[in-house]
Amino acid sequence: MRLGLALGYWGRGPGPGHLALAQEAERLGYDSVWTAEAWGSDAFTPLTWIAAHTSRIRLGTAVAQMAARSPTATAMHALTLDHLSGGRFLLGLGLSGPQVVEGWYGRPFPRSPLTATREYVDVVRQVLRRKAPVALDGRFHPLPYAGDDGTGLGRPLKPLTHPLRADLPVLLGAEGPKNVAQTTRIADGWLPLYWSPTRTDAYGSALTGLPDGFLVAPLVRAQVCADVTEGLAPVKAMLGFYIGGMGHATRNFHADLMARMGFADAAARVRELFLAGRREEAVRAVPDAFADEISLVGPRERIAERLEPWRAGPVTDLLALTSDPHTLRVLADLAG
Repeated sequence: MRLGLALGYWGRGPGPGHLALAQEAERLGYDSVWTAEAWGSDAFTPLTWIAAHTSRIRLGTAVAQMAARSPTATAMHALTLDHLSGGRFLLGLGLSGPQVVEGWYGRPFPRSPLTATREYVDVVRQVLRRKAPVALDGRFHPLPYAGDDGTGLGRPLKPLTHPLRADLPVLLGAEGPKNVAQTTRIADGWLPLYWSPTRTDAYGSALTGLPDGFLVAPLVRAQVCADVTEGLAPVKAMLGFYIGGMGHATRNFHADLMARMGFADAAARVRELFLAGRREEAVRAVPDAFADEISLVGPRERIAERLEPWRAGPVTDLLALTSDPHTLRVLADLAG
């Protein structure tokens, strides 16, 4: 099981110490470092900065939002950064949800998310292969554009720049069983947002018979600390925000996943409190048991013990979400 460093997305400003953390992770032998985006900082620019100040560690987006860019624009980002980094880039993609797609990007959330994802990945792969002009008779991402409001003058094009790697890895952030099952068929890896090594049944049979070399790379809040309750506080805060606020009252993929993982009543309560403006109560309503099983928190000995089920399952890469260099060093020692 390889280790990765997950830096997430910025808050009010650039993440202090992110570059130093990435450099320390590389020194410790971590395989990868990952950035994200919501509706503030983008995922690609920080990785470019990190690429310029590192030499070996792989660079991934976990995740870049599909609604933010056309698939050809995303492929341009990917092939550019792959060249600049000497072939170290991994492209992680995700749909996000209706609230962000329609509220921030001003685009309709696809009524058939699986089809939209499949078309998006198809176009990205065509660009990276550069075998022929890119064309797709698609419902969501047709190329050339053939809508009635266009000129009809578009023609298929090949990228001017030759991609460094036709097989640049493409990973998907997916939560529903059907989406995860499709991910195993069309992508090179999967980026679970919440992962419990004891609740893989939440994804149905999607994880049975994974293709050779398929990456399973969950993001895991990690913190070496003496007080487990204190260490779980940021995990519960994150869950309160995602379960309660990252979605609409009638459609929240994160809350749906928490429910499938056996915490339906708690998910409903967290969402109810958050949407009522009672955010601190929503965070407190997140069960400690749920926060604990999807994270690695506590003294070194406790983390060492809890790492074993993660090793025993399908996880190939553990992406540690932490800002603590000591935690990075402890995980590197335990995984070595």
